[in-house]
Amino acid sequence: MANDTFSATAPSFTPTAGPGSVDHAADLHHRVEQALSDFVLTETAALLDVDHALEPLLAAARDAVLGGGKRIRPLFAYWGWRSVAGPAAPVQPVLPALAALELLHAFALVHDDVMDRSATRRGRPTAHRALAAAHAGQRLRGDAERFGDSGAILVGDLCLVWADRLMSRAKVPAPALAGARAAYDRMRVEAIAGQFLDVLGDHARAWSPERALRTARLKTAGYTATWPLHYGAALAGATGAAFARGPLGRAYTRYGLAVGEAFQLRDDLLGLYGEPAVTGKPVGDDLGKPTMLLLLARARATAAQHAELDKLLAAEHPDVSRLAEVVRATGAARRLSDMITERVADAQSALADAPLDEPVRAALGELAAAVAWRAA
Repeated sequence: MANDTFSATAPSFTPTAGPGSVDHAADLHHRVEQALSDFVLTETAALLDVDHALEPLLAAARDAVLGGGKRIRPLFAYWGWRSVAGPAAPVQPVLPALAALELLHAFALVHDDVMDRSATRRGRPTAHRALAAAHAGQRLRGDAERFGDSGAILVGDLCLVWADRLMSRAKVPAPALAGARAAYDRMRVEAIAGQFLDVLGDHARAWSPERALRTARLKTAGYTATWPLHYGAALAGATGAAFARGPLGRAYTRYGLAVGEAFQLRDDLLGLYGEPAVTGKPVGDDLGKPTMLLLLARARATAAQHAELDKLLAAEHPDVSRLAEVVRATGAARRLSDMITERVADAQSALADAPLDEPVRAALGELAAAVAWRAA
């Protein structure tokens, strides 16, 4: 299944770099990877010394954290920090706090995969599948699938604890760390609330486009862009209600909401039109969910298209290729693409009005487009 309809506006994701920064963002991915690797390998080695039977749990945790990823949340946090700290401030003191966001992300993904019964993530078995395979490989007693689910929940919990531990290693003044913690707590609470709405949507008899967007704001926008920006600014000392209500705080909230929604809407498109070799997941993995794409398709469908959509989605093994054709024929895919374009434009407008140095404004502008039109 190709995503030809959208290929002209879907460049690959690449980090951006501000020309005025001492610690370029282009180097941030490597720095974050190194910080995560050093931390996770040290933590897992210590636990392995407790009992070697923990190896399946620790292997799943290592893979969840170190098995790839775009690392965009530390990047948003970096620019939030850089915009306040200035171009000459060294990034090393805040690097643990930036990298900690990837541990939070790993927690969310592992639990999300259990809830969605996803088989793969980034082209590899999900944590619950890997642990179920370990159960079978060791010829343990009982149900392998239940063992995998239970172990994956613990993998996610471990990543959440690790996130707190790594964040606390940031070398910033206590008030700044406390301010960052407030943003961090809010992103966690909103992500959990959004995840519940996502689960509820799988079981609800009716779901509105407004609720689908609200779910995207809570589950995705807040902890992908909005709160990482505020979190980064707080690490540089811009904390509290005064910052949130000020011109930069308001701009970051508007920008983050627009980018986060665009990110989730792009996910909807990739879920049906993406290339599995690129996304790392099979197409049609989210067919049971009331995504904005499917809600738009139903709203725009003719009677015949509506009947076919119902039949395809009710099938035990849906014909994903045919479903993609019907959804495209309703115009829903193009409308969703237009919605992404509108949100990128709103993000750019928020930046234009913000009190930012030009390198930061340019980097965040490029980042908005890159994550909104990513291929994976």
